[in-house]
Amino acid sequence: MLPTVDFFGTKVTRMIVGDNPFHANSYIPDIHPGAEMFEYYNEENVLKALDHAWECGYNTVLALGSDFMLEVLRKHRAKGGQMNIIFQTYPPADFYENVKKLVEFKPLGIYHQGTTFDELYENENFDEIKKRLSFIHSFGIKAAIGTHVPERALHAEEEDWGADFYVLCLHNTRIRGYGRQSSFITGKPKELIFYAEDRAVMFDAIQKIQKPVIAFKIFSGGQMFRGKTEEEASLQAYHAIEETYRNIKPSDLCAIGVFQRDKDQLKENAEFVKQVLLK
Repeated sequence: MLPTVDFFGTKVTRMIVGDNPFHANSYIPDIHPGAEMFEYYNEENVLKALDHAWECGYNTVLALGSDFMLEVLRKHRAKGGQMNIIFQTYPPADFYENVKKLVEFKPLGIYHQGTTFDELYENENFDEIKKRLSFIHSFGIKAAIGTHVPERALHAEEEDWGADFYVLCLHNTRIRGYGRQSSFITGKPKELIFYAEDRAVMFDAIQKIQKPVIAFKIFSGGQMFRGKTEEEASLQAYHAIEETYRNIKPSDLCAIGVFQRDKDQLKENAEFVKQVLLK
């Protein structure tokens, strides 16, 4: 198993499996269009990816609470799969009805999806945010806030809105005119550019938040690999993983999505995590 940390009483690997590619959510359509991911990641191949992740040493998936993913996870568990689950709420569904479905899986936690949190925040609908976290807590499950904006996580923590942990993007997609609805709602991919200078700002916020954090967009949605050879991309991935663990707390995790069609990214990333954390 990969190195672990105590996550509210459960040993969770410090790298967990993200699932954006499972839902054909690509930020590098010039390299891997979403249509390619959609074609590859049918139910069977997602199940294979979860099984292989377990073989590579991961023990947790950060899963979107979509009907597709819920069915995959039911089948994963029915055949003896042991992956822990931390859920992201699914924006097209009614929040409260969606959470009721997610709690049936006894997840380690449920986090409020980032873009919809940011929309509520921008409309100053803070009471609704607190109400939603409280609703998750009513089932005895840890609740979290996801956001792309460092200052918003710090604000929520300073005023104690009820988050037990945070799921934070290393790139601020709510600035530079990108404050739009989630692609899960619109059904259309966002054409985002991730800027390297955002990373240090979010790392600083992560250090200030004493509660556990799951950092994501470690590879800038794959954009840092543009123009790189396969060897150069692997080296870039190693350095990004090393940078992340150097700048987050020992109690924190990171999540990385993978596209397994052409390369065993699960295995490569796992090897890099061991090289970095077991030095």
